[in-house]
Amino acid sequence: MLSHVRRIACAAALAIVAFHASAQAQTPPGVLIVAQIAEPKSLDPHAVTAVNDFRILMNVYDGLVRYKSGTLEPEPALATAWEISPDGKTYTFQLREGVTFHDGTPFDAEAVKFNFERMLDEEHPFHDTGPFPLAFFFSSVETIEAPDARTVVFNLKEPYAPFLSNLAYPTGLIVSPAAVQEHGKDFGRNPSGTGAFKFAEWESNSRVVVEANDDYWDGAPNLQAVVFRPITDANTRVAEMLSGGVDLMVEVPPDNVSQFADDANFTVHEQAGPHVWFLILNTKEGPFADKRVRQAVNYAIDKQALVENVLQGTAEVAAGPTPPAFAWAYNENLEPYRHDPDKARQLLAEAGVESADLTFYVTEGGSGMLDPVAMGAAIQADLAEVGLDAEIETYEWNTFLGKVNPGLEGKADMAEMAWMTNDPDTLPYLTLRSEAMPENGGFNSGYYANEEVDRLLEQARRETDQQKRAGLYKQMQEIVHEDAPWAFVANWKQNAAASARVENFELQPSFFLLLHDVRKN
Repeated sequence: MLSHVRRIACAAALAIVAFHASAQAQTPPGVLIVAQIAEPKSLDPHAVTAVNDFRILMNVYDGLVRYKSGTLEPEPALATAWEISPDGKTYTFQLREGVTFHDGTPFDAEAVKFNFERMLDEEHPFHDTGPFPLAFFFSSVETIEAPDARTVVFNLKEPYAPFLSNLAYPTGLIVSPAAVQEHGKDFGRNPSGTGAFKFAEWESNSRVVVEANDDYWDGAPNLQAVVFRPITDANTRVAEMLSGGVDLMVEVPPDNVSQFADDANFTVHEQAGPHVWFLILNTKEGPFADKRVRQAVNYAIDKQALVENVLQGTAEVAAGPTPPAFAWAYNENLEPYRHDPDKARQLLAEAGVESADLTFYVTEGGSGMLDPVAMGAAIQADLAEVGLDAEIETYEWNTFLGKVNPGLEGKADMAEMAWMTNDPDTLPYLTLRSEAMPENGGFNSGYYANEEVDRLLEQARRETDQQKRAGLYKQMQEIVHEDAPWAFVANWKQNAAASARVENFELQPSFFLLLHDVRKN
């Protein structure tokens, strides 16, 4: 039987789905309606990679650590304290007492051990509930020990600088072992964590409903419930927001930011964060196997026009694979490829590719994708100007990921992509290493390989001196900029629009939605 809160949330969601823009919707107080950009793939935090999904999951689960509000600095969560051995290879966590999962089972060291072994140990009895695409984050873990209920010890193969940061990422969220054991491969539809909100309902392509966890260890949330609605069409999301059908809208289309900012009924929130929008280029086969052709694409695309005209100044031109939000690791000496069609044509002529037919994958929308259809069309026109005929194939977000993540070989020459990351290690390690090819479970969908880049990335993640680590990342950026395995396009400043009825909401540099403190009158 549905709880009272859940009935309110579901009734609100149903009423809003049926709502017409001719009348002003009145969503109930205490129930926040959030317009998401796509249907979630799964509510198992270990099985997904998209920020769209993370925005839900961060409210249902906790990790051992979390990012301190407004930063990417780890602070205690389910762990109250930790110690790191002098050699950087052993992390010992003291766990919070009295915490239970939403299914009533206890949170303890054995539960933590279960979580990470499920991802990392192919012989684990529940490893088949994956796949776990970001298990890379914890590949340095050799063994996990639970000497007592309140202590868990991670023994690493080697020092690994991003370890704490990765524990704060959704891949490090702790799920209920009992729920995994009960539901197996269907756990992603029946989630159970320790977070501020408990899973209530998932109606495909309509809504995900979560309700307040009144026994939350960090205090009961202010909201009674949250309804996450997947609204894939940006214009529809805007119309719903303007009509009052939703209370919070993430990733406001660039053309509509000023509209909400100038309306007293709404508040526009902005927050810089580590984001890169780029084109994956198929370096394995076709014209982009030649570096000169990849560089030509970077010269051909008028990125400043994209940023100013399509994105309405909500982003800056990207210079390389590392976002400038990682100030300590960002190579400020890199200059973006300038818009120079003549230089592009010169490089194409040198490569013997003065014209080419290309297959270009574009998505309708997705996490951090900004305005992907309009951007794809503008890029297509810029490429045509230098003799490259790009035929666009457009797909819904999850379908798009299903085509791109397994690799472009035999399918496409280029594809749009965006990443929002927690550490300067994450994006290049998962997408630019030669060992991160799709067949190995990585996201190097363009098959880029450079031994020096591999060496620098491996050395950087073992280097615990941040200044030395920064130097390694800066060298990597110079090589990748020259090799141009991507067309580097934009770094976005994230945004959201909220109803004036919503209080205490803040965007985070992690790009997650943290709703524990939010109120709605």
